Order: sequence, then structure tokens, then C-alpha cells
Amino acid sequence: MRVMMVAAIVTFLVSVEPARAQDPYNVTVNVTELSRIFTELYGPEGLVVNSQAALAGGISHSAHFNSAFESEFSQFGTALTGQIVSLPLPAPASGFTYEFDPSVGVFTRSTSSFGPILSERADTIGIHRVSFGFAYQRLAFDSIEGMDLQSIPAVFTHDNAELRGGREDVITTVNSIDSEVTRSAGFITYGVSNSLDVSVAIPYISADIVVTSDATIRRIGTTIPEIHFFRAADDSIGDRRLFTAFGHASGIGDIAIRLKQSIKKGQRQGFALGLDLRLPTGDERNLLGTGAPGVQPFVAWSTDYGVLSPHINVGYQWNGSSILAGDLEAGIAADLPDVGVYSVGAVVAVHPRVTVALDVLGRYIIDTPIVRREDFHALDGRSVFPNIAFESGNINELSSAVGLKINLAGRLLLNANLLAALNDGGLRDKISPLVGVEYAF
Repeated sequence: MRVMMVAAIVTFLVSVEPARAQDPYNVTVNVTELSRIFTELYGPEGLVVNSQAALAGGISHSAHFNSAFESEFSQFGTALTGQIVSLPLPAPASGFTYEFDPSVGVFTRSTSSFGPILSERADTIGIHRVSFGFAYQRLAFDSIEGMDLQSIPAVFTHDNAELRGGREDVITTVNSIDSEVTRSAGFITYGVSNSLDVSVAIPYISADIVVTSDATIRRIGTTIPEIHFFRAADDSIGDRRLFTAFGHASGIGDIAIRLKQSIKKGQRQGFALGLDLRLPTGDERNLLGTGAPGVQPFVAWSTDYGVLSPHINVGYQWNGSSILAGDLEAGIAADLPDVGVYSVGAVVAVHPRVTVALDVLGRYIIDTPIVRREDFHALDGRSVFPNIAFESGNINELSSAVGLKINLAGRLLLNANLLAALNDGGLRDKISPLVGVEYAF
């Protein structure tokens, strides 16, 4: 009986305590434009905390906390779009290449293998020859500059924090970014002459992004909970709140046109010049395209030692201006970073119907925003919290690719490839699978 009375008293005392949020209240927003997912994460006015100066007569006001996270991390959209449009699709040139043999008056296969998957070889498809293809690739990004996208720290400071007092309080956040992209592409290649190919690739992009920010008020300059607090839907208050923004977009991406001209063809090796033109047909506000034209000249060298065929590609991409690199809110465009591209690899004809393709691929992104981890030191001189900072620099992204080309029947090829990150540079997916088919006639 006594135990029951004590339990009843404890229950009563707990029930009359001021309400406090037991679990952080989650504020969720469905963004209409993926490029704004970071600027809309905390609402139109940014990260705002409820505040009541109870000791000064009960005057209520809202406290604004500021960070570079919202504005600068919107460059994540630029990095994401850059990956979507720059990650290599299967080379549009056909796995079947032909040359005219005047001695017998017919076209004959010019190579024994079916060629690389994500790189180009110097051989062309042959005059009036046509190749169709389709590829599907899935990307789920894991890290940016080696930092886990599931735990990105960011510290928000009170406006006019230098005035001290309660303004010394900070808000620490741990941010989780889930981004999944699927990219499908159809492409066609036509042999204008024995030495010139024209290819067109039309991608279809589907992107889903969810950003969750777990925010906690750190009382550096205050001790009273009512000075700064988060309010829940039931009017309870607390030190934590979750903010979630999510969005989905799908549609046509940036269309690419490729010209490849073979300028030297020997018995074993060849050399070709190419030009990639990227058309800004994708919706940049939903991260489906760059919103800027791009021009990329490249050179391709390849040689043939029977079953083994090495190749090297080198190119440089000039990009135009886009609001993704500028000010989204004001609609002001700025130049997207230029990118140097390169690849070294080989294909091995392990069977008359099977080719193994191996590549090391690189992207050298010039003068681009880079995020790095640093420590934040609060104004009390004692408290230290993990944070991020942003700077401009160059990024070298290095990847490996291993794939198969299988001749299913006639001139029908099945492509399968795994693209794996070799370093931490840039926005990365550890492993990106790709499957595709191509048919030549």
C-alpha cells in the first residue's frame, strides 16, 4: 500500500512539472526545387530559436543563429550535378568497328575486341554504320571530401555574438544527407565516313534527396532554458529539434553530342581527336542538369596486340555560367568549374564473345568549393565543437572501372560495369553499378 502511495505521489509531481519535449520535435518540409534543399531546411528565415527574456519583463523575441552551412553547402548541388553529367556513360561508339577492304570490296571487323566501356578507342564505327545503345546507372553518394554524408557537423552562432551575454550560446548540428540518383541514357552513333563518327546521348535523370539536421542548443552564455529553446507542437520546450527537408525530381538531363575523327590509323595503333558538346537541356533548379553549356575536346589513342588492346584518353572541359555556381536566391549565374579528364586502361578479348574492360579514370576539378572539417571554439574559451569550413581549391577524383562486354547474339552486346572510388576527392559513391545493351548494324 505504501509503495502504491509513493508511486502515486511521484506520478503527480512529474505531471505538474513544466512541460519539456522528451523526443526532439521534427519539422519537415517538402521542397519543390532540389537546388534549394539546404536553404529551405530550416525555413525561409533560417535557423530561428524561440527566446523569452523572462527576467526582463517577459518580452518575447526570436533569436537568429547563423552559419555558412545553409548558403555554402548549397554548393553540394553543384557537386551533385557535376557528378551526374560528368560520370562517364558507355562510350557511344559501337563495340563493332569496321573498315573497308578494297581488295575484296567488303567491310571487315577492324578490331578483335568489343572495346572499352567508359573510355574511347581511336577506331571509328565505319561509314554509314549505325549503333544504338541504352545504359542504366545507379548512384548513392556516401561521402564528400572523405567526410561521411551521414554525419556532417555544422555550428550556428547567434547574430551579433560578439556582444556576449546570452548571445554566446551556439547551436550544434549533425546533418545527414541521403542522395540517390538513377541515370538512364539512350545513345546513337552514325558513321559519317570511315574516319568520322557522330554520337548523341540523351539521359533521363531521377534524383531523391533527404537532408536531416539534428540541432542542439549549447548554453555557453545562458543557464535558464527559457532564454533560448525549441518549441514543439504540443507547446512543450526543449534543447533539441530535428529539421528534415526532402524532394524528388526527374526528367531529361543535359544532352551530349560527340564528334570523333580518326586522324591516324596504323596496322596496330590509332589516334583520334574528339569533341563533346553538352547542351543545357536539364532542369538545373532540380539538379537534373548544369544549366550551362559545356565544350570538351579530347584525344584518344589505342593500340591492338591481338587479345590485348590498351588505350589512353585525355580531355579538358570548359563550362559556361549557371545559377548553381552563383546565387540561387538572386538568380545570379557564375562560371562552373572547368574539369580536366583522363583515363588509362585496356580491354582483353578473353573469348570471341567476351571482352573484359579495365580503366582508371580521373576528373581534375579546377577552382571549386571544397568542404573541410575543423574545430569551432566558443567565446567562453573552453567549449570546442566539430564544424565545417569552406574554401576554394582543386579536386582530383580518381576511380577504377571493371566491366564485361558479352556478345549475346549477332551484333547485340550486353555491358556490365562497376565504377569504384579510389580516393576521397569530391562527392563520391563507393561503388556505382552500370548495365547496358548496344546493337550495331
